[in-house]
Amino acid sequence: MGKVTATAERTIDAPVEQVRALVADYAETRPKILTEHYRDYRVTEGGTGAGTKANWKLQATSKRVRDVAATVSEPEPGTLVETDANSSLVTTWTVREAGDKSRSLVRIETSWDGAGGIGGFFERTFAPGGLRRIYDGVLGKLAGLV
Repeated sequence: MGKVTATAERTIDAPVEQVRALVADYAETRPKILTEHYRDYRVTEGGTGAGTKANWKLQATSKRVRDVAATVSEPEPGTLVETDANSSLVTTWTVREAGDKSRSLVRIETSWDGAGGIGGFFERTFAPGGLRRIYDGVLGKLAGLV
């Protein structure tokens, strides 16, 4: 067993503060940028940035569904951390300037404690790529929204 990590990032043609506000908006923006892999999304507390609680089902594959109950923290400006109460899953969204003030780099990184044995081998081999493709879709929708 070991940590499994999936990462995706995209440069978006919009100022950092605008993109940070959109990423932190779990009530209005988040449902608009989620792909078909997310089901039953709902905010249960808060709705903007730190202190927000939200639930959803992530359908990573036809057989793999994860029930996520996330609590959001903001350890530093431009970084949101979603910690799942149901598992070891932690997703970090980072938004920072990309060269100049008119562009932003958005990075999504998720890590979790992987399974052991042969199942863990396949998880470490295939899960990061699958999750990266899902996140590429989310980031594409975010870019389209700005």
